[in-house]
Amino acid sequence: MSNGNDPRLAISFVEQSARKRVEHILDAGSMREMVTPFDRVTSHWLEMQGIVPQFDDGVVTTRGSIDGKSVVAIAVDGSFQGGSLGEVAGAKIAGTLELAVEANQAGESIAAVLILETGGVRLQEANLGLAAIAEIQSAIVALRQFQPVVALITGPVGCFGGMSITAGLCSYLLMTREGRLGLNGPQVIEQEAGVSEYDSQDRPFIWGLTGGEQRDATGLIDDFIDSDVIKVRQKVQEYLSKGVPKAFRSEAIQSSLDRLKKVDTRSQITAEMARAILSKEASL
Repeated sequence: MSNGNDPRLAISFVEQSARKRVEHILDAGSMREMVTPFDRVTSHWLEMQGIVPQFDDGVVTTRGSIDGKSVVAIAVDGSFQGGSLGEVAGAKIAGTLELAVEANQAGESIAAVLILETGGVRLQEANLGLAAIAEIQSAIVALRQFQPVVALITGPVGCFGGMSITAGLCSYLLMTREGRLGLNGPQVIEQEAGVSEYDSQDRPFIWGLTGGEQRDATGLIDDFIDSDVIKVRQKVQEYLSKGVPKAFRSEAIQSSLDRLKKVDTRSQITAEMARAILSKEASL
């Protein structure tokens, strides 16, 4: 466990790169990257469209330990293509999770931590990205029967599209204040419904509805956490130690539908209205 003298205490987890985020989460010296940038596994689909690829395709996949517990830790790089997933990035995540599933089936205990900053499917690789996200979701559902799968949403990109569904399938879901979570991103909603319905440039409005604090108040996540690296690591440790939950969020279908039926779509919802309708207490 860390202490108040740890020099990392003043470091913002949100401001770190994907690789550094994983490094801060894992026990010192335990990080082993599964497919490194030196392997140069890149998406040739991007090059065909004149887009400069990244040697890790925007995803860091590792094996290591947290407080001595074996884990796979995965982080999506929100700075590359908006954290979107295509064939290579999706295969890296799915393959890492599937290895953890196989290890647990063989008697080895390996949990998973996903650090998500992603806009969902990469438009340049739409069908391949959708297929990859389906494989990721299938692997999470398989793994969560054995070990906890902890997802952490952090950073200004947030977590949208198919990856927001992926986050909801995890055993535990944590968010920082800077994170956002929603099925459709603000720009997509604005494009479809108009700026008068959803102004993607109105930051207080956007974070008020989809930010970490709001998602915690409406019961859609398990914890709302401070963004310094020590506190993030401690929270991840805490939720890993909880083990497999008795019930999964994705199984609470009826209670979620009952709450959504209370939403009046004839007028623009506010953060306060959403809290009153969608909070756990409102369903009691």
